[in-house]
Amino acid sequence: MRLDKFLKVSRLIKRRTVANEACDSERISVNGRPAKASYSVKVGDIIEIRFGQKTLRVEVQSISEHASKADAPAMYKEVL
Repeated sequence: MRLDKFLKVSRLIKRRTVANEACDSERISVNGRPAKASYSVKVGDIIEIRFGQKTLRVEVQSISEHASKADAPAMYKEVL
């Protein structure tokens, strides 16, 4: 699954266009490297999202094309 779609389906970022813009401005990195929106996400990847001063690090736990609001948090685990 594409990185921008994963961010939207997992509800880490609300809209796919916002996820695309975040990738273009290099605010998203996967496994320590800046990632493009077209990056193919795999289970075990560490995604870092920078929101201003705050950085969110998550590990991909599962990938699914559709997730309800209740199921979305199961797609990732926050890491320190």
